[in-house]
Amino acid sequence: MTEADETRSGKSETPFEQILANDIARELLQEQRRARRWGIFFKSLLALYLFAFLVVYLSDRWQTEAAGLGMGGKLTAVVDIDGVLSSSSQASADNIIAGLRAAFKNKNTAGVILRINSPGGSPVVAGYVNDEIYRLRKKHPDIPVYAVIQDICASGGYYIAAAADKIYADKASIVGSIGVIMSGFGFVDAINKLGIERRVLHAGKHKDFMDPFAPLNKQEVEHVNTMLNNIYQQFIAVVKKGRGNRLKGDDRIFSGLVWTGAKAKELGLVDGLGSASYVAREVIGVDNMVNFTHRESYFDRFAQRLGTSMADRLYTSIKPELVQ
Repeated sequence: MTEADETRSGKSETPFEQILANDIARELLQEQRRARRWGIFFKSLLALYLFAFLVVYLSDRWQTEAAGLGMGGKLTAVVDIDGVLSSSSQASADNIIAGLRAAFKNKNTAGVILRINSPGGSPVVAGYVNDEIYRLRKKHPDIPVYAVIQDICASGGYYIAAAADKIYADKASIVGSIGVIMSGFGFVDAINKLGIERRVLHAGKHKDFMDPFAPLNKQEVEHVNTMLNNIYQQFIAVVKKGRGNRLKGDDRIFSGLVWTGAKAKELGLVDGLGSASYVAREVIGVDNMVNFTHRESYFDRFAQRLGTSMADRLYTSIKPELVQ
């Protein structure tokens, strides 16, 4: 049989299995190329995102550090106290104190402005910040501290403001609320009507005190009132220490009421009316305002939340509930 005959008979043709294998290999190669291109695309996108993030992050840090190194002339340092005072909020003692220390550390700081917009919050946070302001004022007697109230400076916010040399506000600002409060709800009648049985196991006679599902206990109420009054007296002492004889003899000052900035000035709770820029320009005499407010970076917040979440999981898995 000749070669032409073998060709016609199909013996020299490529087997079907070989053709199929070649097609599969070709498809796999194309798929690998597509996956490689997409991988390069997403890696480039991630790198671009990280680069943009670092530019913003480092530029903000560079600006703060540049001010901290004393680049430029005299400046008015601003530290914002914004929101509810709490250990877990932006208005935490750690953040506020970090900003204050950076502001006082700067050799070009001519004065510090506490720009306050807070309804109050934790008396512990307020106490920490108040003590730190007095410490820094004593350490740097040539740097005055002014509190400037924006929309509201009430309760713990005013606790902090009282440590400043002088307090300024807008005529429509809300100022005051010098008092202490502890609130809750009572559901005794509701669970009785619904036929719900409350079951609480505890060690310690008063561990379940102020339980909203149990009737009020007179002895426990008196104990709580005593505790609140102790904190209230601390609050009054702090305000009197900071304001001195500038306070007018009006018993309503310590009643928990609030006033406008204009009325607060009449009562001696504030010294004058004006904004932060006004105080920087007209009182301190340096209108170059630099913000030293400490803000956690996205990396810091992510790491903190991740660590807190893991710690909470670990704690709840091995510990009984020890607090109310």
